[in-house]
Amino acid sequence: MSKGFMKSGLVGEMSAEFAGTFILILFGCGVVAQVVTAELGDHDSISWAWGLGVTLGIYVAGRLSGAHLNPAVTLALAVFKDFSWRKVGPYVIAQIAGAFVAALLVRWNYTEMLAKFDPGHTFKSQFVFSTLPGNGSFPISEWGALRDQIIGTGILLFVIFAVTDLLNNPPGANMAPFIIGLIVVAIGMAWGTDAGYAINPARDLGPRLASYITGYNTAWRDQYNNFYFWVPIVGPLIGGVLGAAFYRMLIGRYLAKAGEQEPGRVPAAGDR
Repeated sequence: MSKGFMKSGLVGEMSAEFAGTFILILFGCGVVAQVVTAELGDHDSISWAWGLGVTLGIYVAGRLSGAHLNPAVTLALAVFKDFSWRKVGPYVIAQIAGAFVAALLVRWNYTEMLAKFDPGHTFKSQFVFSTLPGNGSFPISEWGALRDQIIGTGILLFVIFAVTDLLNNPPGANMAPFIIGLIVVAIGMAWGTDAGYAINPARDLGPRLASYITGYNTAWRDQYNNFYFWVPIVGPLIGGVLGAAFYRMLIGRYLAKAGEQEPGRVPAAGDR
């Protein structure tokens, strides 16, 4: 394989990660902007739109890059699934860039609504783009939010590893993207209060940067004036690796042993 082909292959994968994350954020930040500024919808519609955004983003990017769309996923796959470490940086850059550009588009499209709802561009509408502890309303510290992000992303990666493990019983007929979207919906409905379930450093950092350069001067801080931007970066990276590790420890290693002990077993539908 020539170096030129390998280079163009990585460029294609980065393009897919950019596009998939772009689609994810269009639906995710878009629905929050609609609910916050126009009161069209509620928490459940936010959870569903984020989940569907994940599903659609995976369908967009899946064939070329595997559709990580999340640095926590990329890191966990590098640690546990032999994903190439040399691709980790390029994938993360593409994911953040896709999230950033999509958030700029949401910011532009909702310019008038945001200006009417929050003329000063304050925390009142900041969480359209990036997360805040306690969703900006409840008494959660950055340390409580960090705990929440570790747990939430751990759940995400634990179940993603389960539904994509060919030795398990993964969903067939290309249904995995839909199931992964449902995982995000469930996390939003059950783990959304403490920190807004970023569970994805690119999802938070890209839109946070977009909001900062378009008038949100407090984008890097929380409502208590603490530097907060690091929480939805560090928490998911830790949680993702821990969730994947727990899957390997509790489930994955036993599936591998079962496969060795039953070499003639009939594969499940998802194994093919």
